[in-house]
Amino acid sequence: MSKEVTIEVCAFNLESCINAEKGGAGRIELCGNPTEGGTTPAPGVLIQARNLVNIKLYPIIRPRGGYYFYSADEIESIRQDILFCKNIGCDGISIGAQKIDGSLDLDLCKRFVEWAYPMKATLNKAFDLSPNLQESLELAIVAGFERVLTSGAKKAAIDALDILGGLMKQAGERIIIMPGCGLRSYNVAKIAMATHASEYHSAARIDIANPLTYQNPLVHDLGAVFNASAEEVRLIKANAEAALQ
Repeated sequence: MSKEVTIEVCAFNLESCINAEKGGAGRIELCGNPTEGGTTPAPGVLIQARNLVNIKLYPIIRPRGGYYFYSADEIESIRQDILFCKNIGCDGISIGAQKIDGSLDLDLCKRFVEWAYPMKATLNKAFDLSPNLQESLELAIVAGFERVLTSGAKKAAIDALDILGGLMKQAGERIIIMPGCGLRSYNVAKIAMATHASEYHSAARIDIANPLTYQNPLVHDLGAVFNASAEEVRLIKANAEAALQ
């Protein structure tokens, strides 16, 4: 009998939220701005996502792209965003903070977790940007995070199998380690066999062509639309569970 796993889909729009649920995901990390790695979604998007899906919703709380060292004004905006997510019925948040030396800011992370309660909190890729993953994992546990999203400080999770395995052993039952970044149906089995993780994170995305019949050829700042594929979500879940039989 295969081990049941949870797939978290990194969704950048409402259609992706719907597709994530259709594909069997257990949780959505809802983000804005895919080209910057994800920032706090707009309030209207958050409200509508909560109305549309019944699975767990963990918006990323990140006021801008770039590093995770925040000013006092940014911290206050983060607090307001956390309270907004709590008020509309989100289940948790994805968040993190660094000190000026790149290490995790334990005190600020504790405040984030406290502000979020009774919502849960995932430590986002601020973890991978820290200089010492083993030390940061212990700080994440002290801060009260439910899980850590990590690619083992590599570009993609598939490139850090030994590191992820070590983090799993270090974490034990104290915190969830969720491999993510570059994770797709064609490589999740290898990641699962190396880590035996119970949760996996993927955008499961496909590029969506512009449906408009006219597009000004002189305008090139539209960006792209990335939708999660329900079928890719299903395959990720099935392949991970099969690998853990």
